[in-house]
Amino acid sequence: MSTTHVLRPLAPRSVFFRHLGQGLALAALLVGVSLAIGACGYHYFEGLPWLDSTLNAAMILTGMGPVDHLEKPGAKLFATFYALFAGLVFLSTAALVLAPVVRRTLHKMHLDMHEERAG
Repeated sequence: MSTTHVLRPLAPRSVFFRHLGQGLALAALLVGVSLAIGACGYHYFEGLPWLDSTLNAAMILTGMGPVDHLEKPGAKLFATFYALFAGLVFLSTAALVLAPVVRRTLHKMHLDMHEERAG
């Protein structure tokens, strides 16, 4: 293994918390936009009131499942694709929140391994 690369020191906690905050903000934005898409879809395709549409979208996003029984074929198709979309949103949100933690942990492990080899 080549040791020609430069080892950067671990970023200060303030930088880590800034990255964590940015990830949380992006995750919140993603969830908010996804909730709005779902509420609009349920309102448009099934004709549900806004509050019920938002409730159904929130339940799908959290993995709980829909509240209202859907009658219209368009609404059922929307719900199918929205549920698949919600799974991707869940994975993306988890990645946005956990990425700074995983990166810092791996960087710390790398620095510790380098210290053990050098020492």
